[in-house]
Amino acid sequence: MYLNSPVTQFENLSLTTAEPNPEEPEIEKAPVEVAFKSPSLPPSVGDGAIFLSHRGNSLAQQKSEELQKTLLAHRHDRQLVILQDFPDPDALSCAWAYQLIAQQYDIKCEIIYAGALSHQENIALVRLTNLPIQRWTPQTLKTKDLSSYQGFVLIDNQGTTSQLLSAVQQAKIPLVVLVDHHSIQGDLQSEFEDIRPYVRATATIFTQYLQTGLLALDSSINQHVKCATALMHGLRSDTNRLMQAQEEDFMAAAYLSRFYDAQLLNAILQANRSKRVMDVIERSLKNRIVQNNFSIAGVGYLRYDDRDAIPQAADFLVTEENVHTAVVYGIVHDEDDELEIVIGSLRTSKLTLDPDEFIKEAFGQDSAGRFFGGGRTSAGGFEIPMGFLSGSNENSAYAKMKWEVFDAQIKQKLLRLVNPRDNPIQSE
Repeated sequence: MYLNSPVTQFENLSLTTAEPNPEEPEIEKAPVEVAFKSPSLPPSVGDGAIFLSHRGNSLAQQKSEELQKTLLAHRHDRQLVILQDFPDPDALSCAWAYQLIAQQYDIKCEIIYAGALSHQENIALVRLTNLPIQRWTPQTLKTKDLSSYQGFVLIDNQGTTSQLLSAVQQAKIPLVVLVDHHSIQGDLQSEFEDIRPYVRATATIFTQYLQTGLLALDSSINQHVKCATALMHGLRSDTNRLMQAQEEDFMAAAYLSRFYDAQLLNAILQANRSKRVMDVIERSLKNRIVQNNFSIAGVGYLRYDDRDAIPQAADFLVTEENVHTAVVYGIVHDEDDELEIVIGSLRTSKLTLDPDEFIKEAFGQDSAGRFFGGGRTSAGGFEIPMGFLSGSNENSAYAKMKWEVFDAQIKQKLLRLVNPRDNPIQSE
């Protein structure tokens, strides 16, 4: 496989365009470069010198050593690596990195998700790299012998966006590893936990694990090159093409630039939008209302496989003049399972708007105390199960009425924050 020089790769990375996916803000300290070798970890590639910021140095080393101890305690285990129902490049790449790390301890991992890969770049990433991921629906779980697994892992999520969590917990499988960069979503007890809301991408965290020697990347190993490419894509995606990257993200990107394949990454980023995605963007333009610089649009019913059209529509609406925040939502339905969920995405360019706080205040919690959504810097999302009202859409009049009710309720909850003194639902 042809690999560009590190300098050329990094230049290509910054010039290529792709869908933004920004992340959390970070409190910066004065940058200090420190070279170190972890005394208890295997040496890294090259001369073994690893350069991280002062904070990244101590924390990355500490967390890497803790993770290594956890992996040593679970040699020969089988584990499930559970991703969110609709995994993004950050989640996909980090799950693969964890699988490669765990293999060194004779731990067999299966990377699973319950939803769909619908974003064109995610589909291209999996196909072009042969990323080892499996789709397990809740029905699939019923056919599996979960007693053969000794633990499960959550990466780039905390279980709130996966249909698989409850079944795994009911099977009494323990949570062994939790690594995420989102705000704490609940009270999960994990043997190893590394949650850093101030870090822009989970890919940055996993690249630091690699830098400290948990896995020595080798550019002559095809699988390592593809995984490094996936991590670069995940890091790039969650930092809005590196424009919102912080020192730790740049350090991680610099390290990955020694191993990733720029041509492969470019092929992933060149994936075209489907006609169905363009149709959803068109619907969002047609249905949007703009108030106080917020653009809010309901796009009706979508197929489960088209779920990722919603964040792409939000990405588009937020670019409109005099709009700083866009919220797009729709009812996503799985015809096979008669499952319906209200799914929405928020994108904002307003620095003082906290998507996590906004979404949690707008939609609140379920009966178990779990929030319906959350966010990070510049982006957020929510998922609201429809439960008893799911399905029966063959009756067009009923389906229309159901959408109108949910559309009005979501607008009411959003506009209560956008225009707190107004009544968003006007009686005729």
